[in-house]
Amino acid sequence: MIYRKAEFIPYRPKTILNTHKHPDHWFWTRYTAYPYIGCQHGCEFCYCRESKYAPYDELDDFPYKIKIKENAPALFRKALSKVPTGLVAVGDYQPVEKKYMFSRKMLEICLELGFPVFVLERSPLVLRDLDLLLDINKKTHATVVFSIIHTAGSTHADKISRMERLSPPPSKRYEAMEKLAAAGIRTGVSFMPILPGLCDTEENLRLVIQKTADHGGKFILAAPLTLADQQKAYVFGYLEKNHPELLESYRRIYPPKSYGPKWDTWLKTGRCVREICAEVGIPDRMLRPLIPGEKREANKRAAEMLADETYTLELEGASQARMWAYRKAAWAVEEFGQDIRLVYNQLGLRGLQNIRGVGTSTGARIESFLTKEGLVEKPFSHESA
Repeated sequence: MIYRKAEFIPYRPKTILNTHKHPDHWFWTRYTAYPYIGCQHGCEFCYCRESKYAPYDELDDFPYKIKIKENAPALFRKALSKVPTGLVAVGDYQPVEKKYMFSRKMLEICLELGFPVFVLERSPLVLRDLDLLLDINKKTHATVVFSIIHTAGSTHADKISRMERLSPPPSKRYEAMEKLAAAGIRTGVSFMPILPGLCDTEENLRLVIQKTADHGGKFILAAPLTLADQQKAYVFGYLEKNHPELLESYRRIYPPKSYGPKWDTWLKTGRCVREICAEVGIPDRMLRPLIPGEKREANKRAAEMLADETYTLELEGASQARMWAYRKAAWAVEEFGQDIRLVYNQLGLRGLQNIRGVGTSTGARIESFLTKEGLVEKPFSHESA
């Protein structure tokens, strides 16, 4: 593989903060903001090569033409000062960060304005900003998650390492995770994307999960490789050139117009991850951060429960209709303008089921959750209604 010197292109965008309609049900982020476009790590499978993310005519430019949002800190400060407090995904610790330090400046703004942070990273450079992460964690909350999809010693480690190009080796990421955990920062592993035929062997799944636990990680988040438009063509081209033995299976697993893999392929892997996590003693979901002073905490905890149930239904092979019912209910409870405990105490299950987006089964599940978790004093009594 031929590498070339990276080119850095300063520009001044008009916006930097992305506000999601609903909090992400994996990371629980409401906002995202990043100071660079393109990535020097250059992983061959990166979803950022999709047409909606990559502003390049030639996808080969992705690791070499790095666009610098030179007004990133000022834009970020202005945007955060106008939105409600919520978990924000920040931090991009590719090598260019050593020079510009925009990720650090954005963490400083989060600390100043009282915003909790979520950092997803491949580089131990994040340890440079441990002081800020600790201060943010004292004031509100900080989570740092490392993207790790293989470990040394697994069958296809060399192939995967080449696909990760200039990313720091997994051993360095595990070491950084251990230091963060020792300092009191919640951390874990984003086991994404799990590459079919490479990362999905039981041997590799077990190694990643066990090493995560051994190095202080509190959870695993696993998801399959997705392939869309030009990114799919790019990955298929890479496989044809470097691993032609895998190309036919990828074409079968990712048929034309598909975004994710065939469902049965992923379910086998996802179930295996859950089983190994149970054996090792860490969950395959991330606990939702509890933000001090957060309004309608019971709503958010119920939404978390429903999101977790949605993923469980997925692994059980439930119908799309049933999964969507739980997903919509999670969104509905999240956005409901009243405390669901008050609704339940006044009207019981009927009150919960009157929330638009909550149905018969999801309402009953919320009722069970509220009573089991002690979020209501006692089960609703019709006699007191």
